[in-house]
Amino acid sequence: MADHNELGKIGEDLAEKHLRHIGYRIVHRNWHFGHDELDIIARDGNWLVIVEVKTRTTDHYGEPEMEVKPAKQKAIVRTADAYIQFADFKGETRFDVIGILLGGGKVVLNHIKDAFMARM
Repeated sequence: MADHNELGKIGEDLAEKHLRHIGYRIVHRNWHFGHDELDIIARDGNWLVIVEVKTRTTDHYGEPEMEVKPAKQKAIVRTADAYIQFADFKGETRFDVIGILLGGGKVVLNHIKDAFMARM
């Protein structure tokens, strides 16, 4: 079984492949600001899309995408704000979440567009 970091990378690779397939352009992966990180930064047309990826091997404790709780959302928004300033981006931004469940030889991917609002 893959360890936590390997599982996360596998999930992010699957998420990136999915996003490219539906027409997103990947700008960055694993962009860091201090101790925080944005999994995937992409463009969907004119939108800047910040994508949080959650990967699990079981849904025993719930769907993986449900683990993006308010405290995590706040950290993502704070880090996205730093990226927006760094990139001098002036357009619209949204936050997507991709939950990936890997188990039993199959992959279940759930992409939630506009999953949460930027609240500080």
